Amino acid sequence: MDRLTGLIAFARAASLGSYTAAARDLSVSPSAISKSVQRLEQHFGLSLFSRTTRSLTLTVEGRDLYERALRILREVEDIEQAAVASRAEPSGTLKVTAPPPIGLNILAPAIPRFRERYPKLAIDLRLGDQFADIVEQGIDVAVRVGNLADSRLISRTLAPHRICAFASPAYLAKRGTPLELSDLANHDCVNFRYQSSGQALRWPFSVGDRTVEIAPDASIVIDASDAVAAVLAAGGGIGISPTYVAAPYVARGELTPLFPQFAIDRSSITALWPESRRGSPNVKAFVGFLNELFPTPTVWDEIVAKGALNPL
Repeated sequence: MDRLTGLIAFARAASLGSYTAAARDLSVSPSAISKSVQRLEQHFGLSLFSRTTRSLTLTVEGRDLYERALRILREVEDIEQAAVASRAEPSGTLKVTAPPPIGLNILAPAIPRFRERYPKLAIDLRLGDQFADIVEQGIDVAVRVGNLADSRLISRTLAPHRICAFASPAYLAKRGTPLELSDLANHDCVNFRYQSSGQALRWPFSVGDRTVEIAPDASIVIDASDAVAAVLAAGGGIGISPTYVAAPYVARGELTPLFPQFAIDRSSITALWPESRRGSPNVKAFVGFLNELFPTPTVWDEIVAKGALNPL
């Protein structure tokens, strides 16, 4: 049992690149991870990691053990999932991951309702944009923008990831409402920057049968979608936002959709789960709940459409 615990700690540390990240994932202390790995090294008489103050790199022997450990842990996971699938009622803990905007605006407000339905099922929600290995991290269900080409995963498209231009009524009253896309050059613009690449968003608009992209001269650049919407609502200018982020502001009259006829579906919001979880009642329950959260059309797209037809 100690060696199995050590293998789990070792595999997580190898996958995530640090004891701290492994400890966070396994809900233990970094020292517990370190001690488990040390005991495993002593047992096998091997050095598994090359350690520096800034990095954790697998040795040749560590790489070989890591690949073997993953196979063992997947077998253990399959056994656990088979036992879970034998239960009629969802219970235990469900690990879910999603990008922060989707987690904050869609999933988090709905989780209490889900737990009322399944009170024996605890939710471990992890928000992050990184496309980490879902299988290796033991994630049950991931909600992502776009799809992952991974034969180990099952995917289901939930809804379009639609983006649109917005501004506050106060800003438009002060600076005027742009009537053509070219008018954006005369306005204050608030832009989004990708944390992964550092690149600023080129604003896409669906014009007829083609996509037109504009590189705005932004006065404010932010690397979080929710912060962009907050700045726009405060009168910071014109910006692009996912409709699910902007919809609450539109409903409160704090944002007005601009150029709704040019709004574009940038990609899709997708649910993914490991093939090994196919029979899990926990996963089935949550995926079914996701289908309810993402109707066609979505609630947020309807709010934005109404706000565009009757701007406040």
